[in-house]
Amino acid sequence: MIDYSRYKYIKVDKADGICTITLNRPEALNSFGPVLHPELEDVFEDVARDEEAKVVVLTGEGKAFSAGGDIKEMQRRIVDPTAPRVDIQGARRLIYNLLGVQQPIIAAVNGHAVGLGATVALFCDIVIAADSARIGDPHVSVGLVAGDGGAVIWPLLIGINKAKELLMTGDLLTAAEAERIGLINHVVPADQVMPKSMELAKRLAGGASQAIRWTKLSVNKVLRERVNLVLETSLGVEFLSMTMDDHAEAVNAFVEKRAPNFKGS
Repeated sequence: MIDYSRYKYIKVDKADGICTITLNRPEALNSFGPVLHPELEDVFEDVARDEEAKVVVLTGEGKAFSAGGDIKEMQRRIVDPTAPRVDIQGARRLIYNLLGVQQPIIAAVNGHAVGLGATVALFCDIVIAADSARIGDPHVSVGLVAGDGGAVIWPLLIGINKAKELLMTGDLLTAAEAERIGLINHVVPADQVMPKSMELAKRLAGGASQAIRWTKLSVNKVLRERVNLVLETSLGVEFLSMTMDDHAEAVNAFVEKRAPNFKGS
């Protein structure tokens, strides 16, 4: 029996073989940072060992799935280099632990999924999004490299050039457009995200679970190969970009509600 009660920023509910994981930091739009990030790393490891869980549904509490990086934490880190932060080991661990979940994972994207929030959703096996949701990876908008998984998953889903365009501009897509280009699976009205996700989860939970898991394992060989090829480099340059003046400028501009003045340094 896995004990999920230790989590502060994640809720876990189980019923009929379905494990629902809810990012529970709604006051910060379920942004990550040094509080939610390590819990998400751990919960993927826990659910992978949970013999009661046949299917996983991942969603967010409140109006967002996840806003990704926490801008306030970024500013705190710039002002005080000793402030708590997610390190490169944690960033790597999150992706590998997510890939290590053998059960099928449905991302029930109840609201905006941005940056790392989009990455986590897209690394799931099936993505069902609210028609009001927007999805994108605007790392470059805060002077950072899209290194924490975006450079891996976006090209696999929509092709290299389209992925480069969206990652280099940081543009957000409507859920309808994301579905049209094959980035996500389904778009439904906001109040139907969980019912649709649970309907599919029940179907998978009632299926031949080992055949389903091994099918996922086989398909994900390609994804694991791409992670092994790309992630070390993309994370390395992302963490390097955190030391650049453009990152500090972007964060300060966001907090001050003005346009950033990038210098390319």
